[in-house]
Amino acid sequence: MLNKRLLIKNLLAHNDESSFYDKKRQLNLHTREGKAKFLKHICALSNSNPTNNSYIVVGVEDHTNEIMGDDFFDDSRIQNLVNAYLENPPQIQYENIQFPNLPKDKVIGLVTIKPNEDISYFKKGIHTIPAQSVFTRVGSNTHPIEGNFTKTNLNEETVLSIENNSRNSIEHTLDGVIDFLNNRHKDMQSNYKVYKELFIVCWAGIPKKIKGNTFFSRVDIELINEQIKLFYSVLDDVTIEYNDDEFIITEYVSLGLNDKTSFYPLERVSIFFHDNGYYQIERNMLFSPPEFNKRMLHHIYNSNVSLIRKMQKGLQLSDREIKDLEHLSSNMMICYLNGFDEAKNQLIEAKPLLKTAKNKMVYISFKEAMRILRKMKYDNN
Repeated sequence: MLNKRLLIKNLLAHNDESSFYDKKRQLNLHTREGKAKFLKHICALSNSNPTNNSYIVVGVEDHTNEIMGDDFFDDSRIQNLVNAYLENPPQIQYENIQFPNLPKDKVIGLVTIKPNEDISYFKKGIHTIPAQSVFTRVGSNTHPIEGNFTKTNLNEETVLSIENNSRNSIEHTLDGVIDFLNNRHKDMQSNYKVYKELFIVCWAGIPKKIKGNTFFSRVDIELINEQIKLFYSVLDDVTIEYNDDEFIITEYVSLGLNDKTSFYPLERVSIFFHDNGYYQIERNMLFSPPEFNKRMLHHIYNSNVSLIRKMQKGLQLSDREIKDLEHLSSNMMICYLNGFDEAKNQLIEAKPLLKTAKNKMVYISFKEAMRILRKMKYDNN
């Protein structure tokens, strides 16, 4: 069983970027340019590694290898983006890996690109990349390929050696459990469950009773053996169920207008543990967007657009407008879900302004809104 944190360290220790791994300070999948760059690297790494895994490490400073961390990236549908643009797409997996020196809300992202013997290429264009484009890696650089191209397995032995040196141990597992329970979450209720004498799931959160049901907020859930953060959210609430074979997380979001909010089920994540030492994760989207009065939404949408325009012009906001900023992202998301198609783009354009707001909850609310929208559907625009 791979210890993903140890794997990242071993990748970073392997000189610099190479034809089997890349590193990024962060991913930006909100824009066509950001999506295009990501897809180009996936295409190149897949074509350069037909018989072994290849990787992208996210949250690392490019020149110094310093582990900076990035936001928890909850995007189980990232495969849909790859499938939408690449012919012969590789299977990919995005995992959030906890590092002890990072704040609770920061992780290192690990993208694993599975071996693929077929040549991947763009079946349709995006940003400046035309259809039929093929990319490969030459050292640490991604290059377009013209004409015939033959895959080679030059990296197979190197990657296998790195992965073998990243296997888990009892010491790593015990250290992870103790750190989770006694250090990182000593201020809240925490627990653990052992599955099949192999896997350990730890979780922590603040419990609260709502209509007889126990919800947890400020939730952190990790699969300790692989150092994978399965779930993290500052704002959303979850219910947790488990038995000897399965661990179930049901996520709820609080949505509403004018301080009148309700809980809506968003997604159920079921983790099945098998006797043969494997596990699988199934995700089911439960969300049905609430509908609101169109006349009220028109007023709210126009008010929020005006607020964004005022910020873009650098004008001073009133005390009331500063308070309204905290609800801007949630309101624009509700508008988008109710047919105001431009609301999402307006919100994305406002990101730099929201990020610099003095009230940190303004930007946290933005990230939560974008996370929910990503879960619902991958926007190929």
